[in-house]
Amino acid sequence: VTSVKVGAAVTISESGIEASGIGITCASINGTQIGGRRNIIINGAMQIAQRGTSNTSGGDGYFTVDRMYYYNAGIDNDVTKAQGDVASGTSPYSEGLRKTFKLTNGNQSSGAGTSDEIIIRQNLEAMTMQRCGWNYTSSSSFITLSYWVKSSVSQNFYVNLQTVDGTAQNYVTETGTLSADTWTKVVKTIPGNSNLQFDNNFYKGLHIQWNVFRGTSVTGTRPLNAWAAYSSSTRVPDMTSTWYTTNSATFEITGVQLEVGSQATPFEHLSFGEDLSLCQRYYYKTYDYNDAPGTATFSGALHGRNYDTTSARSDNPVNVLFPTRMRADPTVTWYAGDGQSGKYSTGGGSIGSGLTGENTVGTNFIDSEIGVTAVSFSESVGSSTFYAYHITADAEI
Repeated sequence: VTSVKVGAAVTISESGIEASGIGITCASINGTQIGGRRNIIINGAMQIAQRGTSNTSGGDGYFTVDRMYYYNAGIDNDVTKAQGDVASGTSPYSEGLRKTFKLTNGNQSSGAGTSDEIIIRQNLEAMTMQRCGWNYTSSSSFITLSYWVKSSVSQNFYVNLQTVDGTAQNYVTETGTLSADTWTKVVKTIPGNSNLQFDNNFYKGLHIQWNVFRGTSVTGTRPLNAWAAYSSSTRVPDMTSTWYTTNSATFEITGVQLEVGSQATPFEHLSFGEDLSLCQRYYYKTYDYNDAPGTATFSGALHGRNYDTTSARSDNPVNVLFPTRMRADPTVTWYAGDGQSGKYSTGGGSIGSGLTGENTVGTNFIDSEIGVTAVSFSESVGSSTFYAYHITADAEI
């Protein structure tokens, strides 16, 4: 039996529920499933920030909110990257969103240079896109990107999706002119294209970029809402520099969702633990959640006690078990109790104040396939000596 008639007006079939011949099905609602795990974005609610809640370091990378990469070029003063708060009474708050990824501009005293850039990005694995259910080479198959955005400066911003495998392709959208200090929900439906390629691997296959500012050396005439070959000299259309040249201007996003289908469904909320576990595939720390890496504390430290009268040998290593298998072999950084990196602490007392010596860590032996990393210490640890350490493990794309 492929369908069951329920009264005169309703039929339940394999494709969905049809009422009075209207045909309300999953396909007509969103072009795909509307139940189960839908959001391809990790940490779209911005609730996980393992590295800390605020950072003013220069350069680019992952600094605060997990999975949200920050890039800059040519800036005069550092931008503050932070996990912001959604104010009560706002629309994102009413939808259950509480945290944001927030940029606060520095003083770009030399103005908007042609090579200046400030960008927020999330990198997605190729096999994630390959297996998400999107028929990405078909123009009649869609993914939908939705997010909340707020800027302290009223202007238009560009958001682009760029593929990596094969011949790189670029799809540019815009937020529309935002009202200052007002949350706006943006929804963009994006078709597949015969030129798209996603390889079966765990390297970057697609990134989504919120272009807060880009100078004219990388902007120019560019079609909106259409796939086109990626060009390093025209990544997005020319941008206004209003936000970039405004001291302490802010830009925030939250509720980021990328899903298969032609309609945006309500944001898929995950528990804190679920989001944290997904983020730990890319980054893990042994510090307590609220302690930033490099913090001078041994709260929750990993530790042991050596009974070898000579040294802790490489054939008798210290093992650290990761809570989940990481994306790839991570880069492991060790920390002593005073926050020094590349070191561990030793002492004759207990795990607390007695650990006053800082010692250089030797060779790391990493095997992400079994979820274990091991280390050999380069210095002798005497009999009945305690040692303690923290680590971070980074397997970001």
